[in-house]
Amino acid sequence: DIMKDTRLAFRRRHSYNTKSNKTRVVKTPGGRLALLYVKKQASVPKCGDCGDKLRGMAALRPNQLKKTQTCKRLKHVTRAYGGARCGKCVRQRIIRAFLIEEQTIVKRRLNEQMKAGKKD
Repeated sequence: DIMKDTRLAFRRRHSYNTKSNKTRVVKTPGGRLALLYVKKQASVPKCGDCGDKLRGMAALRPNQLKKTQTCKRLKHVTRAYGGARCGKCVRQRIIRAFLIEEQTIVKRRLNEQMKAGKKD
C-alpha cells in the first residue's frame, strides 16, 4: 500500500501563490492529477452615482470588455448613460435638469414682472 504522490508543481513560469496564480487540482481521464489554472472572478459593473449593480451588463474582466469578440450588446444598455449609470440615477438627473430649467424660467418671469412694475 504505497500512497500515491499528490504533490503538484505549477505548469507556468510564475512560481508564487498569488491572486493571479490560483489553481485547482483535477483528475484527468488517465487517472493522473493535473493543475487547472482558475481565472479571477469578474465583478458586475456598478453605477457611478449610487454604486448599485448595473442590470443588463455582463460581468467581465477588463481584458474581455476591451476585446472585439465581446459584442456591444453585453457592454452597455440602450439608454442615456447606459453602462455607466443605473436607471434610477438617470431618472433623477433628468428630473433635476427639468426642475432647474423650470426654476430659471420662473425667475426670468419674476424679473420681467418686477421691471414692468417699476416702470409704471
